[in-house]
Amino acid sequence: MTDSAKPATTPTERTPMTVPRFVRAKQRGEKIAMLTGYDFLWAGILDDSGIDAVLVGDSLGMVVQGKSSTLPVTLDEIIYHAEMVCRAVKSALVIVDLPFLTFNISPEEAIRNAGQIIKRTGAAAVKLEGGVNQAETIRRLSNAEIPVMAHVGMKPQSMLKYGGMNRIQRDREQLLNDAKAAADAGAFGIVLELIPREIAKEITASVSIPTIGIGAGPDCDGQVLVTPDMLGLTSGFNPKYLKRFADLRTEAQQAFKDYISEVRAGTYPDAEHSH
Repeated sequence: MTDSAKPATTPTERTPMTVPRFVRAKQRGEKIAMLTGYDFLWAGILDDSGIDAVLVGDSLGMVVQGKSSTLPVTLDEIIYHAEMVCRAVKSALVIVDLPFLTFNISPEEAIRNAGQIIKRTGAAAVKLEGGVNQAETIRRLSNAEIPVMAHVGMKPQSMLKYGGMNRIQRDREQLLNDAKAAADAGAFGIVLELIPREIAKEITASVSIPTIGIGAGPDCDGQVLVTPDMLGLTSGFNPKYLKRFADLRTEAQQAFKDYISEVRAGTYPDAEHSH
């Protein structure tokens, strides 16, 4: 039987994704699909769909909490959301963002905070923004047996430095140095955000760990998107890299309008929907 003819794997048959399997995917030439998750409902849907990894991103500050950036997200808030996600996920690798200023002050504080995330949520790994400047912290986390993913390119927690959150990073030497420093320090993967395709391709070829792109072209080892964005639930955010795979906002609004109309007209509930 050819691979294309094999029956689809059901959620109960899936082998759980682990950090070593995640790394081996690059060696095998297998693309990695990752999406963000913030609660029990959507995390379960993601896991049942066969996603490789779920990122509990500090993007929840904007898409869940309605704030203007990721900066206000706290350690307790990210843990709260990660707990819900981990209760739903059975097979995917759950990775949790370290929020702003939970890892920047010292490696010791980063270990304490990352340890709290792992102990309280059951997640498999944490992610932090940085490369060269966070190499020692990545090394210390790895030495403490805490799997860590790095994040280079446009880093949302550095928005004040960049003057915004949509600045494409084009410093090839710095980007290469950041990625190599993170890999050498023990990171098991690297998110590449808003990087020109050719630079992302070069980085991907230069490191032995998987690169996960968002706005970094098709040559990365995998891709990540913010789930509400790719489902078409959000509005007013239309970067070039974003493909909306559904238009659930329009569908939901129509369902709400139909419900409102039927309630006001007295046609719902009808005999079929009454005990």
